[in-house]
Amino acid sequence: MVKQERALRTRQALIRAGAELFAQEGFAAASLSTISRSAGVSNGALHFHFENKRALARAVEEEALAMLRRILQEALDRDAGALPALVDATYGLVSRIADDAVVRAGFELGDDPGRGASASLRREWQLWVEETVGRAERDGWLAPGVRAADAVTAVVAATVGFEVLGGEDKAWLAEERVEGFWKLLLPRLTERHALVIAGRG
Repeated sequence: MVKQERALRTRQALIRAGAELFAQEGFAAASLSTISRSAGVSNGALHFHFENKRALARAVEEEALAMLRRILQEALDRDAGALPALVDATYGLVSRIADDAVVRAGFELGDDPGRGASASLRREWQLWVEETVGRAERDGWLAPGVRAADAVTAVVAATVGFEVLGGEDKAWLAEERVEGFWKLLLPRLTERHALVIAGRG
């Protein structure tokens, strides 16, 4: 049991160290020796857990994807409606990108040309936004004249923009930026914008 716990801690340390380096330098530039050193383990320990750098990157991505899905589920579990869930999810997502290297790296790895085909967290986010905005439209949350496709474009473009720009300047990941975006968009998006904002208070 002790051995298993130690092995799990080592694996998690390697995933976190790998995520930090992938987020800072990209997949191609990150070296396994730097990752193992940062995690405080030997190269042998790294190779015991991960066959190669691609396997480590896959583990980072899988953990990031699990976290993204948790954020989305938590937003839905509040059961305040599709549009409030969408707003809550953007706050949760941008906050996680700011604070969690695994989530940050997971987004970047999926679109790193050096890795070839892999799951994209940006695509997963886009599909969830499309589904949630569609539900908001069916439930009567969208204002007359607002097309669901236009709302999806605005939300996905803005949140991916926060994520990409936040890689260079953390100020883009501040809660105030997300708040400013929604204060600008919500009055156009829904006649019940005051209800959505009040729900976050």
